[in-house]
Amino acid sequence: MLKSWPLHEADLVVSLLTRELGKVKGIAKSGLKSRRRFGGALEPMTHVLASYAEKPRQELVRLDACEIVASPLQDAMDYGRAAALAFYTEVLEEALPDRDPQDAVFRLTLAVLGQTRKGHIWMPVTYFGLWIPRLLGWLPELSRCMVCEEPLLGQAGYFHPEMDGLVCERHRPMGARMLGAESLVLAQKMLRQPVAKFAAGEGEAAWPAGRGADLRRFTTQALERHLERRLRTVEALRRLAKA
Repeated sequence: MLKSWPLHEADLVVSLLTRELGKVKGIAKSGLKSRRRFGGALEPMTHVLASYAEKPRQELVRLDACEIVASPLQDAMDYGRAAALAFYTEVLEEALPDRDPQDAVFRLTLAVLGQTRKGHIWMPVTYFGLWIPRLLGWLPELSRCMVCEEPLLGQAGYFHPEMDGLVCERHRPMGARMLGAESLVLAQKMLRQPVAKFAAGEGEAAWPAGRGADLRRFTTQALERHLERRLRTVEALRRLAKA
């Protein structure tokens, strides 16, 4: 479940990320009142088994019932975890077209949700922010300068709001920001490993808010350039990192 909007007195418009059809929107009749059919299943980032019906020539499906598989409300919620879940929701809702199956994105979402726990959000947020543009074909080359093709591994790269990729120090434009050598190595490790294996190798204590902050800025830029809009939830995460 991605999100829902009120419609009429008690109905809801819902947006679901499904494995078979991709992002699907539908109507949950009496969604605001029917606890027997929906309960807490319409909360954002809840993994559900959804029963819905499609009608010819109608864009919206009819959501009949949902069975909760895993809910973010099963664990204690704090501001950091709420901000991370809101970030996942906004990115998926804005980046994915309707009715375009993305099995890898579906599996990525379930995997990072499993890693997003109270007090431990920065690793899965960073991983998700890197992999979403990668899976959608929006992530530029990370290993070489986009101008001279000099390898960047072992040194910093630089990125600018008007560029898609990274450049070396020699081709650094005015106003560019640095993606540190450590974060470049971190990104390469993330791109080679599933999130659970990566998390097991890193250890939870290794992820203060400042780690990978420059990588998150870079991947956010890649997302926002292709979406042609700012992501509101990114600012909440930035404020949290400074708190």
